[in-house]
Amino acid sequence: MNILGIDEAGRGPVIGPLVVAGVIIPDEKLKILERMGVRDSKRLTENRRTILSRKLKNMFDYEIVEISAKDIDDLRSKEINLNKIERMAIVKIIDKIAIEHDFDLAIIDSLDIKPERLKYQLEFEVSDDIEIIAEHKADDNYLQVAAASIIAKNRRDEEIKKLKKEYRKIGDIGSGYPSDPKTKEFLTNFSFDEMPEIVRRSWKTVTKMK
Repeated sequence: MNILGIDEAGRGPVIGPLVVAGVIIPDEKLKILERMGVRDSKRLTENRRTILSRKLKNMFDYEIVEISAKDIDDLRSKEINLNKIERMAIVKIIDKIAIEHDFDLAIIDSLDIKPERLKYQLEFEVSDDIEIIAEHKADDNYLQVAAASIIAKNRRDEEIKKLKKEYRKIGDIGSGYPSDPKTKEFLTNFSFDEMPEIVRRSWKTVTKMK
């Protein structure tokens, strides 16, 4: 049985993109993932995530949807909340992979506080008749979702490195999370109207600077 695992990276940061990844893992390959040391990306070092992401992308079919800070702001200005934005990305991944690959089940690390609500919404929105499992901590409980979390987090790590290089003359953007002192310091270089497009202006961290 082929199972599609889906997870995200970068939901909370004030800087950088939200990345959603999906990867198809056949059941018979799960033992290989165990031996590789695949687990929730938060439990791995950045270097280990890089190595595993490269291996996973070489071994399995996957899709990545990257939503920029500007796109997040634009969508939120149209009253589309972050849950809906991420759900749109998940639907895009499921529909795109379903065109070329057979799978009957997609497992998602639930972005909704009510996983059953997410399950219902996705089963209604995807094009094909695909069973959905949405659970909290799915990246801990399913290797397919853990693999997706590694691919998503590695892509966001790569994007943050690019942004660090691009903006290094202004300051260190840090991790991009609002609680990061380096990130907070970086934001003070700009007025609200001067914020670069890599910053999510709709985040409270930034709107209070108006």
